[in-house]
Amino acid sequence: MDVKLPVIFLKEGGKFIAYTPALDISTCADTFDKAKERFEELTNIFFEELEKMGTLEDVLAECGWRKLRKPKDGWIPPRIISQTEETFKVPCHA
Repeated sequence: MDVKLPVIFLKEGGKFIAYTPALDISTCADTFDKAKERFEELTNIFFEELEKMGTLEDVLAECGWRKLRKPKDGWIPPRIISQTEETFKVPCHA
């Protein structure tokens, strides 16, 4: 099954983090390219394990994916429709 996943890459200190809210999984590495590579490996393992356990449809539905009628057994992940930075006042009692 081929799917397009929204992947967010973050840099935290010296680490690069790859995260997808569509599956709520992430990985990290010392370089962007390695984080991308590890994320692909993680995604493959994630789907393989769901298939092996027979829980693929349950997990995808729980993560907000939509099942397609055509092509057979296709799924669409939830889409990121916006990404912004917002400023919030946070009460500090220091």
